[in-house]
Amino acid sequence: MESLPIFMRIKAARCVVIGGGDVATRKVAMLLKANAAVEVISPDLCDALQALALAGTILYTQASFEPSQLPGATIVIAATDDEEVNTAVSDAAKAQNIPVNVVDSPALCTFTMPSIVDRSPVVIAISSNGAAPVLARLMRAKLETMIPASYGRLAYLARDFRDAVKAKFADTQSRRIFWEKTFQGPIPELMFSGQESAAKLALANAIESDDSDAQHGEVYLVGGGPGDPDLLTFRALRLMQQCDVCVYDKLVSKEVMELVRRDAELINVGKARDQHTLPQEEINQLLVKLAKEGKRVLRLKGGDPFIFGRGGEEIETLMENGVPFQVVPGISAANGVSCYAGIPLTHRDYAQSCIFTTGHFKAKEGQPNVVELDWPALVRPNQTVVIYMGLVGLEQICAQLISHGLEAGMPAAVVQQGTTPKQRVVVADLSTLASKVVEAELKPPCLIIVGHVVKLREKLAWFEPSLN
Repeated sequence: MESLPIFMRIKAARCVVIGGGDVATRKVAMLLKANAAVEVISPDLCDALQALALAGTILYTQASFEPSQLPGATIVIAATDDEEVNTAVSDAAKAQNIPVNVVDSPALCTFTMPSIVDRSPVVIAISSNGAAPVLARLMRAKLETMIPASYGRLAYLARDFRDAVKAKFADTQSRRIFWEKTFQGPIPELMFSGQESAAKLALANAIESDDSDAQHGEVYLVGGGPGDPDLLTFRALRLMQQCDVCVYDKLVSKEVMELVRRDAELINVGKARDQHTLPQEEINQLLVKLAKEGKRVLRLKGGDPFIFGRGGEEIETLMENGVPFQVVPGISAANGVSCYAGIPLTHRDYAQSCIFTTGHFKAKEGQPNVVELDWPALVRPNQTVVIYMGLVGLEQICAQLISHGLEAGMPAAVVQQGTTPKQRVVVADLSTLASKVVEAELKPPCLIIVGHVVKLREKLAWFEPSLN
């Protein structure tokens, strides 16, 4: 983040606006909504501000700007069309350590005014940090259509029952679970339809009868997809937002991790080649232990949990120990990465089938590490081969595919960090792929795609992120 989002209480606080035109009027209106004591300083006022001044709603000082006018201000807003005056306001406010906003001049600001979705006491602020105010306003317009106005009344209802909920449930986790169930149940619909008395009665009954203080552990086995957070399912995002603890793998992207509930405990059990933070059996037992402590455990995996993700092993252990769980599929690396690379895995002219495999080395005592795969199955005609975790053994994989019957000129690609802004693609044939990947200095995670469909990339590549 370039700026820290903060909500500031300015009720009855002196807030100074320099400028008396239409832009200043909009800023004054926002400050008045927050019950500030607004003072406008300007040689003259537009009609709207003049009316507010005559009504005593704002204090008006008829004067040109001077730095001596600012002491005692909580915030200052410069809203003139004079760049020299705006700069002087900014310099003076900064010198006096007063937060300052200069309209349409991000470089002169110490804070910016966001676009607001007002469902008081719920307020949503959207900011582009001054980079694209129009975009922020468009986002606000979208949210306005998605969030009913009655959400504010729902928030006040919850406020009225906070003490009762605290008295019923001793710990924070139980209270959070109760409120999540409440906000996802029928009570909000009663509020939205104007049945406030019925909603109050239903909430009182829910508090009386709920047993959220009991231990209700559960595991959510969630596929985090190949990296782009926009590829998450709605269900995945919902569970990510309500977990108490997140047990995650190395391949889960930073952008996806940003969507996990902020105050959830994070446990990294990520695996890299020859480096396991925790052995798989210990991960299985950790999930059981956390769930039996009453926690809602998010087991977050890159790609899909049932495609080379050992999800089956984990839920076997959960079932053996009587731990409730649910599984949320994710877009697999093969699917997502190939799409973003512009390489269809099947095509009626090139490949009528697709096969997935892993390219891990198999260690043998006293012998060099080798990649052992079902090579005859991989070299069948008219199919696409997708190889996970094969970067280290790439040279050996290419040589084996050629020796078992694939032509040396067979098109192949290696995609690094597919679906993300750091995506890179190297395309070659089997005889030169390994050397070109070394030359490009690709690093894991990478996916290898072998087959005639790779030829389509030149025509179909649509996602070409800048690496700068």
